[in-house]
Amino acid sequence: MEWKTWLVYAVAVLGLSLTPGPNSLLVIAHGALHGHRRTLWTIAGGALGFVALIALSMAGIGALLQASPAALVALKFVGGAYLLWLGWQLWRAPALVLGVAADAAGPVSRPRVHGRTLLRQGLLAAISNPKVLLFYGAFLPQFIAPGRDLWPQFVVMALTFAVTEALVEFGLASLTHRIRPWIERAGRRFNMACGVLFALIGAALPFVH
Repeated sequence: MEWKTWLVYAVAVLGLSLTPGPNSLLVIAHGALHGHRRTLWTIAGGALGFVALIALSMAGIGALLQASPAALVALKFVGGAYLLWLGWQLWRAPALVLGVAADAAGPVSRPRVHGRTLLRQGLLAAISNPKVLLFYGAFLPQFIAPGRDLWPQFVVMALTFAVTEALVEFGLASLTHRIRPWIERAGRRFNMACGVLFALIGAALPFVH
């Protein structure tokens, strides 16, 4: 990939990362509940999911899904159901607790959630939205040089996207970590609001074209 092409791609990726979505919302919620350092597990899971979707798009799965409405509809309903479940989990999450309940990484929820769980939630939130896969199928070809080997370009594109997304999401988690006293005063209303947003996204996902 030429330097100028990569620069345009990097700017486009930054704009995409700043656009609110399920992973951004999940990172904000986890940043408040678990602290910005433990939210690195969530961010890592999301980055892995995005890299996997980019790989599938580069392999032509995006075009396959566009040609198979049944597969796309099934993915939409599965993704929507997962987001609904995640919204329910956030709705039921206990209010943020500070003081003696906080460690060096930030506030800790009750009970303490294992890093593998946060990693899995970030991964599934990334790959459960088929619109992302279709978007990559239309977005990435704009920056591919057809006369060059495909996979080195994939590595550059995937790493650029993963690093940019991770930095933006860590910034969101850190910001949430800084304003956690306000979130604590909001009590469970913060968790419930995040849960409602996730549920709305999950309910609307199967019906969005």
